[in-house]
Amino acid sequence: MTSLLSIRDLTIDFRTDRQSFRALDGLSLDVAPGRTLALVGESGSGKSVTAQAILRILPRSAAITAGRILFTEPGGSGAPTDITALPADGPGMRALRGGRIAMIFQEPMTCLSPLHTIGDQVGEALRVHTGASRAEADAQTRDALERVGFPDPQRALHTYPFELSGGLRQRAMIAMALIMRPALLVADEPTTALDVTTQAQILALLGRLQAETGMSILLITHDLGVVANMAHDVAVLYRGRLVEAGTREDVLRRPGHPYLRALIKAVPRFDMAPGERLTPITPARVTIPPRAPPTPRAGPILSVEGVSKVFALRSSRAAGQAGLIRAVSDVSLAVEAGRTLGLVGESGSGKTTLSKIVMRAIAPSAGRVMFDAGTGPRDVQALAGADLFAYRRAVQFVFQDPYSSLDPRMTVGEIVAEPMKIHGVPKRERQQRARDLMAMVGLEAGGLSRYPHAFSGGQRQRIGIARALALEPRMLLLDEPVSALDVSVQAQILNLLKDLQAALGLTYLIVSHNLAVIDYMADTISVMCRGRIVEAAPKATLFRNPAHPYTRALLAAVPDPSLDHPLDFAAVSGEHSDPAAWPQPFRLAAAEAGAMREIEAGHQVRMGEAEALRAA
Repeated sequence: MTSLLSIRDLTIDFRTDRQSFRALDGLSLDVAPGRTLALVGESGSGKSVTAQAILRILPRSAAITAGRILFTEPGGSGAPTDITALPADGPGMRALRGGRIAMIFQEPMTCLSPLHTIGDQVGEALRVHTGASRAEADAQTRDALERVGFPDPQRALHTYPFELSGGLRQRAMIAMALIMRPALLVADEPTTALDVTTQAQILALLGRLQAETGMSILLITHDLGVVANMAHDVAVLYRGRLVEAGTREDVLRRPGHPYLRALIKAVPRFDMAPGERLTPITPARVTIPPRAPPTPRAGPILSVEGVSKVFALRSSRAAGQAGLIRAVSDVSLAVEAGRTLGLVGESGSGKTTLSKIVMRAIAPSAGRVMFDAGTGPRDVQALAGADLFAYRRAVQFVFQDPYSSLDPRMTVGEIVAEPMKIHGVPKRERQQRARDLMAMVGLEAGGLSRYPHAFSGGQRQRIGIARALALEPRMLLLDEPVSALDVSVQAQILNLLKDLQAALGLTYLIVSHNLAVIDYMADTISVMCRGRIVEAAPKATLFRNPAHPYTRALLAAVPDPSLDHPLDFAAVSGEHSDPAAWPQPFRLAAAEAGAMREIEAGHQVRMGEAEALRAA
C-alpha cells in the first residue's frame, strides 16, 4: 500500500547566535491511508517539530537540513509531492496547508482568535481555498459544527471562543481542520488540556469522523492510554530519534526499547499494588531534611461545612436581572492531618472554586471553613490581622500551570524567597532556606539565579512546590498539579509529593479530574458534579465499589495503556453529568438537591430525596 505521507531521513536543526541544536535526527516514518499513526514521546523528543515540518510552519530559528517529506494524494496517479522542496509561503504549500493537510493544536484557547466568532474562524479556510461566498461558507460551517457535536450550530456561528467550554473549543478546532475534508489530519496533543470525560468524547469524535471520511491521522501524544485506544500504528521518539515503531499490538504488548518500557511504568494505573511507586525515567535526586513528626491531634485539620458559592452573571447585573450561577452547593468535607483528600470532577464541577474558598481567595455565599492549627478549629472567614497572616502561612497553594504561575521577570531565587520576605524572615535565613528548598525538590542551587524560562515544565512545577514549602506550611492545596506534564515528569512530581508528605507531615487537598492520579495519591476521595459532592469514600472502597453513575463514568473515561481495558465511549456520551438523566435512586429533579446517605462504612452517595429517605 502506498503511504499517504512518507518521511525519509528528516533532520531539523535549531540555530541560535551561540550554538545549534538538532531537534530531529534522521527520522523516517509512514502514515498509511485511513489509519492513525501515534507519534509518542516526552516534551523535547521532537514530536511537535515533526508536525510543524509537515505543515512548513517551523519557527525562524529552525531549518530542515536533510531528508524529504513526501505527500501522495489518495487515489492519485501522479508523483508524490516533496513538501520540503516547496517554499513555505508559496502557492503550492498554501494549497496543501489547511486544504489537503490540516492540523489541530494542543491548546484551543490560544489558537482561536478572541476577536472573531467561531463561524468566521471555521469558515475562513473554506473561503480562502474555494472562494465560497459568506452565505455558502456559513451553511457549510453550520454543517461542520453539527458534525462535530455542537448542540446549537446556528448559535455557534455568532459565538466567541471565550463563551465556550474547553471541550467545545476543541470541537470548533476540529471543525475548522476538517471543513475542507483533508486527507491527513495532524493532531498535536488534541486532548491534553481536557478533563477525562471530555477527552473521551473528543477521541470518540475523531474515530467516528475518520470512519466517515477515510482520512489519515498523525496523532501526537505522550499519553499511552490515548495511544492504546486510538492508534493503528505507533512510532516512539526519544531525543529526536525514532527508537521503536510498529503496529499498536506489537509495540504495546511487546515493547522492545527500554525507553518505551520506562514510559509504560511511569503511568499511574488502577491495578497498582499497595505501596507500589511510579517509576520515572529519570529519578530526581532530592534531599529532604528530617523534621520532628507533628503532634497528634484529635479531629480534622480542615473542615468544610455546608459551603455554597453563587456568582451573579455580568450581563444580568447590567440588565438589572437576577441571573445567578451556583458554582458550589452545600459542600461538606473534612481532611485529617497528615492525610490526602482527593477532590475529583470534570471542568466546571466546582473543584477550583471550592479550593479558592478554602484559601480565602473568595468568600463563600453560605457555610464556613474551619482550620485547626493546633489550638482548636477556627472559622477561616472570621480570621483577621495576625491570625489571618498565620493562616496564609499554614496553608499554601500549588497551581495547575507551571508556566503562567511563575513571574517571568523574577529569578527563581526571588520567587522562592518572596513568601519568606513578606513574612519577615531575615535575608540570610531566606537565602539558606532557598538553597535547602531547591535540594528538597531535586533542583540545583545554581538555578536560583536563573529565570523561569530556562526550566522545563516539570522543573517549573518543582519551583512552584518549593515556593509553597518556603513558609513550612501544614497543608498544601494542589490544583491539578500534574495535568500539564508528561507522564514521566508527572511520575517524578507525584513521587516527590509523597516523599515530602511522609517526611514533613504535610496534609494535602489535591484537585484533579484524573482518577488514576487520585488513586495513587489520595487516602479518601470526594467526587463533585455541578457544584455538589455526589460520592465520598476511602480510596479502596470507592474503587472497589463505585456507586454513583457519575463516578462510574469518570472511571470509565480514564484511558488505560493496556489493550485489554479499552475505553467504553458509550459510558461518557454526555448524559453522565445530567442529574435528571441519572438512574434511580440517584436521579434529581431540576431544583432537587438530594441527600447524602451512607451505603457502607465511610461510603456516602447522593440520592434523590425520596429515595434517600427510603434508604434511611
